[in-house]
Amino acid sequence: MAESEHDETAAASRAHANGLLVRVAAGDHGAFRELYDAVAPRVHGLIRRTLVDDGLSQEVTQDVFFEVWRSASRFDAARGSAVSWIMMMAHGRAVDRVRASQASRDRDLRVGVRDREVNFDPVSEAGELSVESARVSVAMARLTAIQRDAISMTYFEGLTGPELAARLQIPVGTLKSRLREALIRLRDELGIGATTESTLA
Repeated sequence: MAESEHDETAAASRAHANGLLVRVAAGDHGAFRELYDAVAPRVHGLIRRTLVDDGLSQEVTQDVFFEVWRSASRFDAARGSAVSWIMMMAHGRAVDRVRASQASRDRDLRVGVRDREVNFDPVSEAGELSVESARVSVAMARLTAIQRDAISMTYFEGLTGPELAARLQIPVGTLKSRLREALIRLRDELGIGATTESTLA
């Protein structure tokens, strides 16, 4: 395609998106669906590069398009294209989510440090941790290899459900069932009461 033809196509695409957003501002649901289908993959890609986690990225993508629907009337074509306006909104939302997550981690860390400073006996704590660690090791050794892998990769390696399912090459639903069985078996080996099982429902 010649450069002039490419420019014309790009200009037509921008004009079409601008027109869709104007119609969205007027409450046109069909225009919103068409705009979503055209732009959502790019929005999700931008957010995913910032947040990494796909589930969280999908959630923020939905938030962005909710905001697009709610505030489409504020779009000004004289200041840029509809796609640029939406992408700037997506970038802002992704950055806000990163900052919120960091603030939450910092707050949890401060609370954790404060709580551990109260009545902390390092010798007693070390002894309790050693005994508990030994109990867990013995209990883990009694699990099947599949059960050990499910627990280890989820709780010790910090993998998410989709990440672990992909590594084990099994459906997420199968993974959840396998992990539940492993936790129930581990609970029984450790002699923990039934309240632990209720948290897995």
